Amino acid sequence: MTATADAEAAANELTPLADYLGSVLRRLRALPPLDLDLTQAYGNVLAEDVVAPHSFPAFDQAAVDGYAARWEDISGGSRGPGYVPAPSGTRGGRSIRLNVVGDLGAASWRPVRLTPGSCFSVAAGAPLPIGADVVVPVEWTDQGMAAVEIFRAPKRGYGVRRAGEELPAGTLLARAGTYVSPALVAVFAATGIGHVVVRPSPRVVIVATGDELVDVGRGSQPGQVVDTNSHALTAAAAEAGALAYRVGICDDDPEGLRGLLEDQTLRADLIITTGGTGTGPGDMVRRILSRREGGRAGPVTFTEVALYPGTALGFGTVGAEEVPVVCLPGEPGAALIGFEVLARPAIQLLAGAEPVFRPSVRAHLLETVSSPAGLREFRPAHVAERRGGGYTVQPLAGGPFTLSGLAEANGLLVLGERVTTAAAGSTVDVLLLDRRR
Repeated sequence: MTATADAEAAANELTPLADYLGSVLRRLRALPPLDLDLTQAYGNVLAEDVVAPHSFPAFDQAAVDGYAARWEDISGGSRGPGYVPAPSGTRGGRSIRLNVVGDLGAASWRPVRLTPGSCFSVAAGAPLPIGADVVVPVEWTDQGMAAVEIFRAPKRGYGVRRAGEELPAGTLLARAGTYVSPALVAVFAATGIGHVVVRPSPRVVIVATGDELVDVGRGSQPGQVVDTNSHALTAAAAEAGALAYRVGICDDDPEGLRGLLEDQTLRADLIITTGGTGTGPGDMVRRILSRREGGRAGPVTFTEVALYPGTALGFGTVGAEEVPVVCLPGEPGAALIGFEVLARPAIQLLAGAEPVFRPSVRAHLLETVSSPAGLREFRPAHVAERRGGGYTVQPLAGGPFTLSGLAEANGLLVLGERVTTAAAGSTVDVLLLDRRR
């Protein structure tokens, strides 16, 4: 049997990634909802649809500083509603003069009415007087106080915002599963909403395992590896919307690992471990968490998944509260890819977000690439929009194991299990990464 055939035979024994993800995500449930004050809701996911209880604007109001008037009183100063007036500051054409009968600010509340030939000086946001259907900007006038001369006549309705014009009462403002953004907070507040029902941000604890690990801030020596993963995965979990807690390094001590995980269940909605998922003699996480006790299977099941890089992934629950735990490989590139394809969707599901997966696009491949047979590869890449529409994707040097490539990437090129070569010019799938650059 050839080496290629051997590789394909081995790959056939792996669990397809889609099947594995489906089996994991079906075991998770969104966190119970809670009612939060609007000021605390940002970054959480709505647990139910939100409908506007009141209209916005709540009343007819001025959209600009100027003079609120009746259009029929000022239209004689122009050449009709379609007239394009002379530049500001000039007095081309016949002007109109109106009596200014009062001033209205944003805090004005008494209803007032216009009479023919009169107007009110208004500030943006002020309630409109009854009968007004246009606001003339101050720069189109002589800015008079007792009387005002209007040099340019806007169209009927200019400078006016009618009650409910933007959001009538009863409007669906956001659906369940939507992240609460700052702009959405503004919409809720404007329509009279002070509380919303949301899913809490998942509390995610990250643990790095291995006797060889040393903390950051120094170079590694033979037999030592700087703990990259716990820092990177904590940042990734926070980027995904979680409240992320880095526990740090746990040695390959069975009792120490069990005790640490048991302690963390008190404050975690999800635990992520990194390292020790393989089948080698030093892979203690797999040996400890998958060990059968009393005839029962271990709390975590480790699966060989058709994923490149990092085929060995673990999932299960720990502690009396059965807190979900995701076990990722120790190689930094594989750990970050494993986070993207497994841990991140789990966080999104716990948060109640929809959809749980990154957005994807089809893109024009700029360079021919090869991929392992039988494995679904996720390769760092740079995605760019094409002139005229569509996307291009450039694979980054070094493949999926290079941290520099992952740091530069704004997308992950996805090559399916049956793809061994993707030619330049072909169309491929790309996951879009949310990079704040």
